[in-house]
Formats: sequence, C-alpha cells, structure tokens
Amino acid sequence: MTTPRRTTAFPPALRVLAWLSFLAEVIIIGTGGAVRLTGSGLGCSEWPLCTPGSLVPTQELGVHGIIEFGNRTMTGLVGILAIAVLLLTLARVGSRRDVLRAVWFALAGIALAVVAFALTQAFWVATSVLLVVTVLAAIVSVTAMAERRDLTVLAWIVVVGVVAQAFAGGITVLTELNAFMVGFHYAASLVLVCVTAAYLVRLRGAPGPRELAVPRWYAGLTHATSLVLAATIFFGVLTTANGPHSGDENVVRSGFDATWLSHVHSWPGYILLALALILAAAAWLQKLPTRPWSLVFLGALVVQILVGVWQANAALPPVLVGIHMVLASLTAAAYVVVVLRLKTPVGA
Repeated sequence: MTTPRRTTAFPPALRVLAWLSFLAEVIIIGTGGAVRLTGSGLGCSEWPLCTPGSLVPTQELGVHGIIEFGNRTMTGLVGILAIAVLLLTLARVGSRRDVLRAVWFALAGIALAVVAFALTQAFWVATSVLLVVTVLAAIVSVTAMAERRDLTVLAWIVVVGVVAQAFAGGITVLTELNAFMVGFHYAASLVLVCVTAAYLVRLRGAPGPRELAVPRWYAGLTHATSLVLAATIFFGVLTTANGPHSGDENVVRSGFDATWLSHVHSWPGYILLALALILAAAAWLQKLPTRPWSLVFLGALVVQILVGVWQANAALPPVLVGIHMVLASLTAAAYVVVVLRLKTPVGA
C-alpha cells in the first residue's frame, strides 16, 4: 500500500482556468439576466435548436434571438472551462487512469444521449441520460481518489451543475418561462458561482485535516448567518420571478404579489446586514483569520442593499435589476470564503 502524496503546488494553468471558470459563472448570470430583462427569454423558441429548423437565430428573430443565443453560447464556454478544470485536477491529484476514466465516461454519456434522442426525439430524455452518466462518473471518480478529494468533489459539482443547468434551461424554454423554473435556473447559477469560489480557496489551501481557527460562538453565528443569507436570496429570487421582468412581453406573472414580496425580501436582508457587522467587528477585534473577507462580504452586502433600495424606488429599471442579480452572486461567493476561513490546517 502506497502513501498518497501530499499536493500543495498546482500548475499555473489550473489556477488560471479556475479563475476563468469562476468569472464565466458570474458572467453567465449577467447574460442570463440580460435575456430576461430585455424580454428575450423566448428569443429562441426551441431547445437545443433555436428554431424548429435552425441551430442559430434567424434574421426574423431580431435582437432577441441574438441575445438568447448568446447566453446559450456562453453556457458552452462555461462547460468547456469546467471540464478543463476537472481534467487538470484529476491529472494533478490523481493519475492518467483517473483522467482516462472521466473521458470514457464522457464519451459514453454523449453516445447514450445521442441514442436516447434518436429513439425518443425528446431533448429532455437525452439530457437526463447525460446527467445520470455524469453523476455516476463523479461518484466513481471521487471514490477512487486517494488525495485532495475536496478539489475533486468541487470540480465534479461544477461539471454536473453545468449539465443540470442545460437541462433546466431547456425546460425553462419549453415551459414558456415558468416563474419557478426561471428562479431555479438563477439560483443554480448562483450556487455554481459559490462552488467555483470554494474551489479557488481550497486550491490555495494545504491538504490534510483542518481544525477550528475561531471561537465556537463565532463559528456558530457564521453558520446561522448562512441560513439568513439563504433566506434573503430565496425571497429575492421569488420577488424577481413575480416582478415585471418576465423575460417576454407575452409572459405575465401571477400567483404572488411582487410588491409584498419585496418587503418580505428586505427583512432578512437587514438582519443579514446586522449579522455581517457583528462578524466583521468581532473578526477584527479578536484578529480572526476571517478578518479581510468578512469586510469584503460586508462591503458587497452594503452595495447590494443600496442597489436594491435604489431599484425599488426607481420602479425596477432593467440595468439596476441586472446589477442586483450579479452582486447577489458575488456577495454569496465572498461569504463562502468567510466560511472556509473558519478552519485552518492542523498544525498551521
């Protein structure tokens, strides 16, 4: 039995690709927001084709087709970067066998998806098959990994998430911008931003067991803040999903009062601000390792709240709504870093 090597250094290419993957996940929230805020949600009426007879938008679709297709193209770039990060991760912390296994799973998944589509002519069946194979590949790969399983898990989550997002995006189009599917699509993108941020943090961290580096009360308060942050994002997504920017002029939201929801959304938001102030103040007074990122989180949250108040008082202009959506993902990503700074490698 061989002892797994302890990896602390990674090639610059992996670091660059990991950053590009993070940025791409943030950008696709912006492009997805542009689709919705410009009324281009049905710019392409079909999936995976744009129209029944064309993969790309036709001249008749105008600017809405270009915007929607641009977001779909961005999905492809996000997927390529996620796969590149995964393969480089497997090559560095695993072996050539681990890389080849992932490649064979990918080829098998694509082949089975093509067969499924040929038999059913249903994109959702083909995408479901590809998603199942991807999840299976992730389980096998993580189980076989001897070291830095944290990086392997995070890299696989992004790849699985991209495939799942393609599935969710298609369902969103086919259900003509169902409010819940639109909200889920955005929330999933935000989670992927957080996962890629976590990967960047762990890529810089030392391997091995970790121990708590802050007082227990501080760690408990931080985790409680996570729940408030999740509630704030949830009600924010629900509010936007029932607001005036439905994604298409012929799609009308119903079921919830967006004005009432906006007030509900603000309640956990202000509680979150109070908690962020406490976490930042305590971190600096006690010189905790969360000091710099607690301030980044607090600063991002303050800007987010100011933009939120501004957009509410300005009757929700599309530009401000889009900025608010992107800022939410960056605020959540900053908070992920705070959480990961609660522990430090044993003996560090």
